[in-house]
Amino acid sequence: MGYPRLRSTVLDTTDVPTLAEFYRRLLGWSYPEGYDIDEFTDWRSIVGPSGERLSFQQVDELAPTTWPSPEVPQQLHLDFQVDGHDELDEGHRRALELGAVLRLDRSEDPEEPLRVYADPAGHTFCLFTH
Repeated sequence: MGYPRLRSTVLDTTDVPTLAEFYRRLLGWSYPEGYDIDEFTDWRSIVGPSGERLSFQQVDELAPTTWPSPEVPQQLHLDFQVDGHDELDEGHRRALELGAVLRLDRSEDPEEPLRVYADPAGHTFCLFTH
């Protein structure tokens, strides 16, 4: 008997289509084959190149995290890795263009270059380099 495998990470949002499209465009992922996005407005998934999934679930209300201020904790955040500073800068440009808000910039850190953002629904995510 095997262990359970992670199928998907699911983010709550008050606007499923917008948040799914934000991450699809940020990451360059796609909707599952045969998936009719017009049919689903309360749940969507996107799929990465290795089959990993990120899904989005409709909720009526969602308080965006206030991280790094502690009033509303992150509870969960996503870490994405890119190859080098050029891709970190390209990811930064794309994230802001798609509506992310920069929360912390440590892109010049010699040991762990990264930037932390809030997505349009207020979830925290990070872009790291090697």
